[in-house]
Amino acid sequence: MFSAILTLLVTALAATRVDAHGYVQEVVIGSTHYTGYLPYQDPYYPVPPERIIRKIPGNGPVTDVTLIDLQCNGDSPDGIIGSAPAPLFAPVNAGDEIKLNWTTWPDSHVGPMITYLARAPSDITKWQPGDDAVWFKVAEAGKTADGKWAATDLLSAADSIYTFTIPPNLQPGQYIIRHEIIALHGAFAYPGAQFYPSCIQIEVSGSGNAFPDASSLVSFPGAYTPETPGIVFDVYDNTSQPYPIPGPAVWTGGN
Repeated sequence: MFSAILTLLVTALAATRVDAHGYVQEVVIGSTHYTGYLPYQDPYYPVPPERIIRKIPGNGPVTDVTLIDLQCNGDSPDGIIGSAPAPLFAPVNAGDEIKLNWTTWPDSHVGPMITYLARAPSDITKWQPGDDAVWFKVAEAGKTADGKWAATDLLSAADSIYTFTIPPNLQPGQYIIRHEIIALHGAFAYPGAQFYPSCIQIEVSGSGNAFPDASSLVSFPGAYTPETPGIVFDVYDNTSQPYPIPGPAVWTGGN
């Protein structure tokens, strides 16, 4: 009975969010599959499932780069201020590939896919980065020379799976992965770009000792402003122009 009621509720909720678009629904590390936070199912279980992804309010975007929602998702205009730590974290070795499985992404919502890490100074299941500069970029993909976008062209070609590598020489510890798509179909003015962040909790093992210096670290919010190159970008008029991916350079010190 509960399963049938849940199915009806999920269907109804999804129908009310026709303006919304997607999120990371699964994380794969080696042979282990971790179900992501499912915003139209998890909150409605008598005992919500424990996840490694911090909760999100739905599959809609963040559009205001000044809000804490930009960090790990949220819906401040409707009273959901940012996100909260997840109860679990996944073990991973430095140098491992991580596969992030997105829900089906709309063809029209072209844009970059960007991945950051932040090292937790204490228990990651309780840690909130706030507005501290703790994030460093480890991967990015924007528009290729032949005009293909990370989202949607490359993501669709990979069956909705985005893959990146934990830097091989990264210092061990607990980290938040902040992964996002920035949809640019409405980014000809600000506000217009749509941000879809997901935050995944991991514990990195290994013998590396590499870690970025303070000049490579940024905060969320703070890393992006309305004037940051790539936040405003007309994908219809600039079809032959390269796209400037927002944020700092990718940190390569752990490779």
